[in-house]
Amino acid sequence: MSRAELARRQAELLHALLADGPAPAGFDPARLKVEAQVLRRKHGRVLAYQRPELAEALGERYGPLFAQFTAGRPKKAAERSGAYADEFVTWLIEGGHLPKPRRRLADRLRRH
Repeated sequence: MSRAELARRQAELLHALLADGPAPAGFDPARLKVEAQVLRRKHGRVLAYQRPELAEALGERYGPLFAQFTAGRPKKAAERSGAYADEFVTWLIEGGHLPKPRRRLADRLRRH
């Protein structure tokens, strides 16, 4: 297999795992869906670790809200976690899940 073909297949797999793309040839679609859910939950835990004040502010709502956000806006393969977290915070505020913070709180929630 050429490097170009390998890169193309890897991109297809990442698209299936991170962006709900179709399962590449040779992969079980049901299994990929399970793996994609695992990756999203893992990313949610990493984000909660990186921004504990956000997870604390949401409490038990954090997991379900993060799942809802990622269902509509999956993380791109090359996207920085900090930028993705910023989008999540914006989504939470715009959706009324968090109050519009005062400038100081917004700086803490959106720190890089």
